[in-house]
Amino acid sequence: MKFPDSYPPADRLLLTAHHHGHAIEDPYRWLEDPLDPRTEAWLTAQDKLWRERAAALPEREWFRARLTELSDTGLVTPPVWRGRKRFHLRQSTSQEHPVLYCDDQVVLDPMDLDPTGLTTLDDWQPDLEGRRLAYQISRSGDEQADLYVRDVATGAVIDGPIGGCRYSAVAWLPGGAAFYYVRFREGVYLHRVGEAADVPVFTRGPISYGVQISVDGRWLTISAGTASGSSLWLADLAGGDPAATLPRPVREGSAARTAGAVACDGRLYLLTDLDAPRRRLCVADPEDPGVWRELVPEDEEAVLGAFTVLDGDRLLVSRTRHAVGEIAVHHSRTGERLSTVPLPGSGTIAALTSRPEGGPEAWFAYTDAVTPAEIWRYDARTDATTPWSAAPGRRSLPEVRSHHIEYASADGTRVRMVVVALPSESGGPRPAILSGYGGFGIPLLPGYAADSLAWVEAGGVLAIANLRGGGEEGEGWHRDGMLERKQNVFDDFVAAAEKLIADGWTTPERLGIWGESNGGLLVGAAITQRPDLFAAAVCSAGLLDMARYHRSGLGPSWIGEYGDPEDAEQLGWLLGYSPYHHVAKGTDYPATLFTVSAGDTRVDPMHARKMCAALQWATGGDRPVLLRHELDVGHGARAVSRSVGLAADVLAFLAAHTA
Repeated sequence: MKFPDSYPPADRLLLTAHHHGHAIEDPYRWLEDPLDPRTEAWLTAQDKLWRERAAALPEREWFRARLTELSDTGLVTPPVWRGRKRFHLRQSTSQEHPVLYCDDQVVLDPMDLDPTGLTTLDDWQPDLEGRRLAYQISRSGDEQADLYVRDVATGAVIDGPIGGCRYSAVAWLPGGAAFYYVRFREGVYLHRVGEAADVPVFTRGPISYGVQISVDGRWLTISAGTASGSSLWLADLAGGDPAATLPRPVREGSAARTAGAVACDGRLYLLTDLDAPRRRLCVADPEDPGVWRELVPEDEEAVLGAFTVLDGDRLLVSRTRHAVGEIAVHHSRTGERLSTVPLPGSGTIAALTSRPEGGPEAWFAYTDAVTPAEIWRYDARTDATTPWSAAPGRRSLPEVRSHHIEYASADGTRVRMVVVALPSESGGPRPAILSGYGGFGIPLLPGYAADSLAWVEAGGVLAIANLRGGGEEGEGWHRDGMLERKQNVFDDFVAAAEKLIADGWTTPERLGIWGESNGGLLVGAAITQRPDLFAAAVCSAGLLDMARYHRSGLGPSWIGEYGDPEDAEQLGWLLGYSPYHHVAKGTDYPATLFTVSAGDTRVDPMHARKMCAALQWATGGDRPVLLRHELDVGHGARAVSRSVGLAADVLAFLAAHTA
């Protein structure tokens, strides 16, 4: 089959929008409507084309089989303690979804709710006594969850559904008769179990909210904000009507981000990047929450991630130092650093937990490139770290070696990258995948990934670049890759590719790139700005039309990260790199695969449809441009078998075009 003559036809309209002085061509606007018969016919034809091409990928079945083995590790999470009860998630090697346990008894199994595997457990929160559970489930990947309440002992559902709870924060009042919860981008509401009418207690417009309550039920913290800044309030619930809270500002209207909670020692702890891009920890008296005292100062080379308070004036603080996790022990009153928690390796630390009422123990998850997430326990009485729970399954893993590389971006900024390969590989260029994210202050940290190991085991090179826009080096690193500085992210990525080539890891003919969501935008920008540098690209659930990204999905909530297309200056920033608007006729583009999910309510699949049609029309070479469209799943969690199928297709496609 030859390309591009065999692509499904797509009408190219003479449509130009004039907005803020810009003439914006949009020839495939009609593909935004998934219910348009033309769109449906085009998708059907694209699906047929993809299936034909996928069936011919020579390594597809090998990747599927090996990914199935490498993914068969299961999952376990650190315990969440309520009263004397221990809640955690566990997924055996034969299960499609994680199962929620109380102690060693099953509380909720998504497969019991829906044997098709299309229902996911999105979030859960036991009450303070561990007797009732608030949980959120969504279906077919839409992430538009309903909230329910069930009795932990009997399993009976006693309330719900409550709609509008997309990954809603929940804060139970003592006794389990009521809780605060967040309606997505609306505000904080009080719900009394069994009652239909909920009471709005804090609404400040369409922004993101969070709630947390102290273990004694007295202090309610409320956060609200965007990617660029947040505000924090504190309400004293002692003796008052929980529906009539009077929150006092702790920090309001700040460009910084601050999270806070009243801990078991009665103090208000504040984790903030105010005047500290890598974050610091402050404390305050809840009776006077506006007066802060710095407890743990900013570390100039490490980003403070989480903390937990233990008995005996001990405070654990986790940090990420150049994408490697660490935990330090501090004195909770003076902030003095006392010791370092022993860790099992140089990897990623996540989900640091302890008993809400205090105690000498803490739990955390650890993972690295060859270690599936496992749970470790730290005991402050002995200063010892011991295994608490390994991953349910262990598989034969390849021996890999990680190389930490530093390189210069276009403006001279030093950027870090991790390159993973087999230690026994002989020198010389090899097929390689370069990946990155570079957005929303989210770091890419080392961790176990079946797709990464399968690729390296097959003889490939995997490179992860810690681009600006992410959180690997703190909030300053994030801000240097957002809004008018977004081009820095793409420059960092291109420089990473050039470094891999210059150091002999690969060549442009053997280099593939892969990114998802904001990382899909990264891939789209890379192939339109430097198509000569890559042999293949996979763009998964990517943002690609930046002139209209705010009109669908969760686009409106990302204006603080990317900019507002309704603002003349900011539209100029966006059009400066918007991949859809930089497709050029006659360019020899890399082999490109777009992967989308029909149930994606975060990033509208219309981005991929429009970009795919544009590239198929424009490409001047004979490398394919294809679309993989999957039903009944979305942007987030999915069944294990679905994840394996997607990863196998992606790796087989990249292998075929980087060989």
